[in-house]
Amino acid sequence: MSSYDEFDDLANVPLSQRAMAARPSPYLDELNPAQREAVEKLDGPVLMLAGAGTGKTKALTTRIVHLLNTGRAHTNEILAVTFTNKAAREMKNRVGRMMGQQIEGLPWMGTFHSICVKLLRRHAELVGLKSNFTILDTDDQVRLLKQLIQAAGIDEKRWPARQLAGLIDGWKNRALTPDRLPSADAGAFNHKGGELYQQYQTRLRELNAVDFGDLLLHMVVIFQKHEDVLQQYQRWFKYILVDEYQDTNVAQYLWLRLLAQEHKNICCVGDDDQSIYGWRGAEVGNILRFETDFPGAHVVRLEQNYRSTPHILAAASAVIAGNENRLGKTLWTEATEGEKLRLIGHWDGEEEARWIGEELEAMQRGTRGQGPRSLEDMAILVRASHQMRAFEDRFLTIGLPYRVIGGPRFYERMEIRDAMAYFRCVVTPEDDLAFERIVNTPKRGLGNVAQQKIQTCARNNGVSLIEGARILLAQKGIGGKGAKELALLIDGLDRWRGMAVQRVIEVPGDDTEVIDEELTLSAMQTVPHGDNIPHTELAEIILDESGYTAMWQNDKTPEAPGRLENLKELVGQLDNFDNLQGFLEHVSLVMDNETEKDEPKVSIMTLHAAKGLEFPVVFLPGWEDGLFPSQRSMDESGLKGLEEERRLAYVGITRAEEVCTISFVGNRQVFGQWQSQLPSRFIDELPEAHVDVLTAPGLYGGGYGGAAGDFGSNLQAKMDSANTYNSPGWKRMQDRAGQRGLSQPKESRNTVIDLEAVSSFAVGDRVFHQKFGYGEIMEIEGDKLVVEFDKAGEKKVVAKFVTASTDIPF
Repeated sequence: MSSYDEFDDLANVPLSQRAMAARPSPYLDELNPAQREAVEKLDGPVLMLAGAGTGKTKALTTRIVHLLNTGRAHTNEILAVTFTNKAAREMKNRVGRMMGQQIEGLPWMGTFHSICVKLLRRHAELVGLKSNFTILDTDDQVRLLKQLIQAAGIDEKRWPARQLAGLIDGWKNRALTPDRLPSADAGAFNHKGGELYQQYQTRLRELNAVDFGDLLLHMVVIFQKHEDVLQQYQRWFKYILVDEYQDTNVAQYLWLRLLAQEHKNICCVGDDDQSIYGWRGAEVGNILRFETDFPGAHVVRLEQNYRSTPHILAAASAVIAGNENRLGKTLWTEATEGEKLRLIGHWDGEEEARWIGEELEAMQRGTRGQGPRSLEDMAILVRASHQMRAFEDRFLTIGLPYRVIGGPRFYERMEIRDAMAYFRCVVTPEDDLAFERIVNTPKRGLGNVAQQKIQTCARNNGVSLIEGARILLAQKGIGGKGAKELALLIDGLDRWRGMAVQRVIEVPGDDTEVIDEELTLSAMQTVPHGDNIPHTELAEIILDESGYTAMWQNDKTPEAPGRLENLKELVGQLDNFDNLQGFLEHVSLVMDNETEKDEPKVSIMTLHAAKGLEFPVVFLPGWEDGLFPSQRSMDESGLKGLEEERRLAYVGITRAEEVCTISFVGNRQVFGQWQSQLPSRFIDELPEAHVDVLTAPGLYGGGYGGAAGDFGSNLQAKMDSANTYNSPGWKRMQDRAGQRGLSQPKESRNTVIDLEAVSSFAVGDRVFHQKFGYGEIMEIEGDKLVVEFDKAGEKKVVAKFVTASTDIPF
């Protein structure tokens, strides 16, 4: 069939256009039958239902080339909408390469927001704006809302501006103007949500400003109220193409539907099985209703997968089949069978991280029988960002290069740095950098002027900033709310320091003394015994009483729940250390040892961040009910939430090209509390014929020889053979043994502090470190050692954290 055979009435087709349509189209020969069908069906509504890895971007860009090559549309008559600027650039570049030239045209190819900015600047007066309007960022938006909340006499602490900003953004995503708010929504936010929304929109017009939600909302309103403007663009855009249609919200859906009413030549590309952004307003119903919204729509299913092996596709298809609300498709591939999906259970989260680290190293070395692989080809995809901490700690320990995609590394996250700054101020009151970070976090009414006064007072008196603040308060150098809040902070730091836990330490040759764990042990300072609490509880108290936890609890942005989970994970991690001091030293040392190098790295990211990416090797840890599927998602959205979680599982599995490994644990330390875990319900949805169940290794290594039932005996043997019992690793083993009813070691000993620890080592000595393993001392600087570790490379460590290599490690 020639391209021009599609025309219904050749007599009405210009001769030049018929001639163009008759030209050769070599780009069509590169398509499979389904892709070609989607490309050549140019007229009328088309839904390109494209499964993962089926070449939907290729089909979409080829369709644009076909429109241009056949003369069906000029570049300015094609509206092509994407969700990211990166996707728009990639699409434009592909079109240029296929046509053998740079495409400077296609002025209406871009994101929803970038296209609506162009349109709104042309018609700004229709919504009470000038064409040079300003687009507010989130901080400006929150600042404006704070002013309105205060003017309304509402307590901003109980009803924070960020919460209202989230509500307004949700209303705009649903294309709801203030006058169209349902009564339930209008009564939100202390019964004044609708009133404040109206005031906010009025104030924006006075400032000649918009927020991001307005860009679409204003254009929907203009199209609905000004038919002449709508008809102008309906005639103009002969062909509309939409990428990732399953991710559209209500406002985007209405905008597209209005524009498509004239020519009805709208082609939407998407996959209902990959709709995973409901939490930010995406409506999977938009793609499910396509045939109803556009009668006579032609649906083309792209099912030939070019990414994954048959086993991986079969596993993904079996899981997603559990969803009822889907259009349905069956992915297939011409690729060879490859490896089955691998499934393995572990005793706990640390063992899971350890095993994955060993697998990555084995694949990198090529000892798994398939030749060496680059770390660039491997990825770990987690359900929640707090899961990353265990892997980051493990990889830092063994010196395995990694990158976190979609956010900073765990210890570099803002909330983690803030929390550790509080801990540092408690442990070391002279830490001025830490005090600078927390003095006005959360907000305490201490602006730049007040902080400069503290700095000046400290310098003039030759003391730390904390002492400078104390002096300034005594001199009444700061007044008002700032003075009250600063005094509470100083009192809190003093109180928390006094609450540091104490323990009994046996010192050889001396009577037993009480030592404050939060002081440097080498100082051997004797303090009175008091009613103190463990450092893990102290950390929670610090974050609670300082108001830092409440700050994020009151923050209603989408990132806030994740930040709170990260803080809980941080507090839980403290249980692996004897005190705050030891934990802070650990973080400082591992981060100091980590330098950015231009070398292959394994990628760590959340499942949400992984959409659109692919890797030859993928690890999917933490498949446990409550974690994945997320209990919070199911509690908030019920069946709808569960189905989105299942789509997320489908996305995770289909990121893998060759090797996909799913893992779960029987016990996980969740925010500091050990919990028994049940395997994810999605695991039983996997097809047995396409899954290899791996036999878990012994709890502390040993390959695949041991069965799950050997965990206890291996653990007990390890404990019984130990010579020392003073490491955090041993304490964790004790805890686990206690949980499983195992007996404790026969000889329990108090921790022994060697006062001559530094002088007992010499350059060339072999030592063992809890995190880095065996190594040789290369340099000695006071109580700091430079050690060349066998596996982790050169590290700087504190002498008291290493032992002679004759000791048996844990």
